[in-house]
Amino acid sequence: MIDIGSNSVRLVVYATLARNLVAIFNEKNLCGLGRQVQSSGLLAPDAVEEALISLRRFRALCRVMEVAHLDVIATAACRDAANGPDFIARAREICGVDIEILSGPREAALSARGVASGFHNPDGIVGDLGGGSLELADIKASRIGQGVTLRLGGLALQDLAQNSLKRADRIVREELADVPQLAALRDRRFYAVGGTWRALARLHITQSGYPLQVMHGYAIPAAEALEFVRRLRRQASATLLNNIKLVTEARRPLLAYAALVLEHIIRIGQPETVMFSTFGVREGLLHEKLAPDEQLKDALICAAGELSAQLSRSACHAHELTAWTDRLFEVAEIPETADERRLRHVACLLSDIGWRVHPDHRGQQTFTMIANGNFGAISHPGRIFVALCAFYRHAGLGEGKAPPPALRQLLPPELIERARLLAAAFRLAHLISASHPGVLPTTDMRCDARKLTLVLEPRLGEIATDRLAGRLKTLARLIGRSSATSLS
Repeated sequence: MIDIGSNSVRLVVYATLARNLVAIFNEKNLCGLGRQVQSSGLLAPDAVEEALISLRRFRALCRVMEVAHLDVIATAACRDAANGPDFIARAREICGVDIEILSGPREAALSARGVASGFHNPDGIVGDLGGGSLELADIKASRIGQGVTLRLGGLALQDLAQNSLKRADRIVREELADVPQLAALRDRRFYAVGGTWRALARLHITQSGYPLQVMHGYAIPAAEALEFVRRLRRQASATLLNNIKLVTEARRPLLAYAALVLEHIIRIGQPETVMFSTFGVREGLLHEKLAPDEQLKDALICAAGELSAQLSRSACHAHELTAWTDRLFEVAEIPETADERRLRHVACLLSDIGWRVHPDHRGQQTFTMIANGNFGAISHPGRIFVALCAFYRHAGLGEGKAPPPALRQLLPPELIERARLLAAAFRLAHLISASHPGVLPTTDMRCDARKLTLVLEPRLGEIATDRLAGRLKTLARLIGRSSATSLS
């Protein structure tokens, strides 16, 4: 897919059209097509030529990679500029396919759909800040409300305000007055989409010392976010933002304008949390192309299943482990919420993806792989929970064996104990089956108020050594029981 935005022109190539999108190539060029549209009504000539050079490169790369299907979209700058149609005609000739120029409402709807595809049961207002416009849309689970588009993109606002933050403040205040989407934001989440807002999040992650370097799902309490963007505004007035090395040079001048827009959104809408999304219009468009039954699938479960199929010794065994832990939680009457059950299933699917790593490093390597995995529909605490399950499964449950405390602090103590419990179950299950399919379904578990009993078929009797008994005892102790093994 090629996305011709008001600030960047980007190519993203995905492995296939699926519920869990896997990008195999991603490149952008910050051309700044929209930097003069508000004042001149035209796409800047030098930006046009740079964008066309990028499009030629992207089309050639698509041929090299043998891309089977190419979608090309264009947004605010191309729809607003008087010479937009001429540029689109030249771009269409290069790309060899039709280009969809998104209307404001359609851009808002696709961005919200992208957030719906990348978060589990989202609830709030999606704000997509591009170079030329800001789109706002209400979202609750998969239900998307009517969207609105405003002339508050970073380049557009800078152009309208003639590089004056004081003028920009007045423009933002006027544009956001009486916007119904903001009236519906109170005590909900604001989902921030767009590269410049992600740059703000990257700054906050670094300055706050946040331990997980993952952008998608990064959440900041609204009061903290408000103080942060106000501080950025003060830095902008002192020209300190030009020295921020974490942000690409082309984006630095837009940071203050993005901070200003977010400041007013928080002040007017009074959300509970600002959450940053790497899923937006592109993901929304591809999600729209899926069959209805595919759209309804859980993206995280799909991602975990695909990783299991690629990296585990047996994807079938991973699914058997899911059913096996279902039985354990049932007979032991271990309480869990729907979200906890979902994360348990994901942890089962990912429990063996690190088996090729040297045994001394499996725990840490698998933890890192999961905690930093390129997938959505999971919170940051959820990432750490699933990663801890895999870590303890390989490294053991000893108190001295644990990832950095700063990461574990993202979880409450009870979820750390739940991760240790699941890891104990995994360690027992993989020892019973040798990670081979077809074994776990032949076993059973029984539990009463005092004892957890593992029931094995007679043919498996000889695997019940002291080592297995020790792992069973550890699992039973974590649920407050003694342990025993019997033959069916």
